[in-house]
Amino acid sequence: MKRLLSLLLLGAAGTALAAPPAAHRIFIAGDSTAATYGPERAPQAGWGQKLPDWTADGWEVRNHAVGGRSTRSFIDEGRLDAIAREIGAGDVLLIQFGHNDARREDTARYTDPATDYPQLLRRFVEVARTRGATPVLITPAARMLYDFRSLLDTHGRYTLAMRDLATREGVALIDLDAASSDWIRAHGEDGAKPYFMLTQGKADGTHFSEAGADAIACLVAAGWRGIDAEAPVKPVTAAECEALPAPAAAAVSPSVVVQERHIAIEQPGPHDGLGTTTAYPFFDDATGLDLVFRKRALHPGATIGDHVNDKDEIYYVLSGRGRLVLGDTVREVGPGDAILTRDGDRHALDQVGDEDLVIFIVYRPVRLRDCGDRPVPPPDARCASTSPAGGGGGIATS
Repeated sequence: MKRLLSLLLLGAAGTALAAPPAAHRIFIAGDSTAATYGPERAPQAGWGQKLPDWTADGWEVRNHAVGGRSTRSFIDEGRLDAIAREIGAGDVLLIQFGHNDARREDTARYTDPATDYPQLLRRFVEVARTRGATPVLITPAARMLYDFRSLLDTHGRYTLAMRDLATREGVALIDLDAASSDWIRAHGEDGAKPYFMLTQGKADGTHFSEAGADAIACLVAAGWRGIDAEAPVKPVTAAECEALPAPAAAAVSPSVVVQERHIAIEQPGPHDGLGTTTAYPFFDDATGLDLVFRKRALHPGATIGDHVNDKDEIYYVLSGRGRLVLGDTVREVGPGDAILTRDGDRHALDQVGDEDLVIFIVYRPVRLRDCGDRPVPPPDARCASTSPAGGGGGIATS
């Protein structure tokens, strides 16, 4: 009997010794940019589903990010409660919101960046801390959204609000907005496109291709390492993330039909203009096409700011009325008017009256050359050292 008991105790001890240690867990609360996508959505992917490739051994990623959610709707749907039931001591909660919090027209999701947004973010922080876990705030990933050759900041006040909250509450912060903006600029407008869902018939500079999701997950890891040398991620730098390969773009894209309602983008008046406009960047993702074709609706009060052209450009007025400044002349324009503005000429356009001013815009994109030791492209190409890169990034420049 004693021998049997000894064998049983020895077996139990051996089983205990053989059991692997419990894995620490990284929970993710966020939106579609971090969410996990199935193969039917390929090549779309979120950085959360790629983060396991960048985590340290012994750590498990629990991705609770869901498309379309803001801090408010994520909490209202009970998703933070679900995390609270699982998360425990030694775990980490990564918190990234902001894309959908800015949807002012949707009361179920909108949060004021000065009040609601930081208050709701604080609830995520409290859930983690009260359960012995570590909260980490992550500013929203930048959109690949260009206008007049400049990357637009679409998260502004939300990024600032999260930074302020992190400082006040003593919470670790990964500034993904800044890091991903630098990453996009490093690749340039055209070079960054393969990392996003800029596919035929769709101009989506918010969501990532698999290569883009991998690069953003890498930036999350690099940012985390940058603020905590003991962070449970692989040692990697932002420069290494920038060097990750993207899928090669097709030499010539096929013929395609695009429906404008699928590509409409609301923007402020270009060239520092006033008011609100809607841009339709037709065929922006087409490769092997040396022509830009755009439509823009200037809503009442909107303007295209006074600027000097860096290329030849044609406007055609479809509907509405406008006030055109072309060099030293001012005139009214309306349906059927075609306007040629030459490289180096100054012009501006104001919407007039109650009806939207709707125009077509056609031009050849400004090509850049390096001006260094590499071979120089054709003489009509501009020097990259003196002319900013890009033309619209899915966005009409006029």
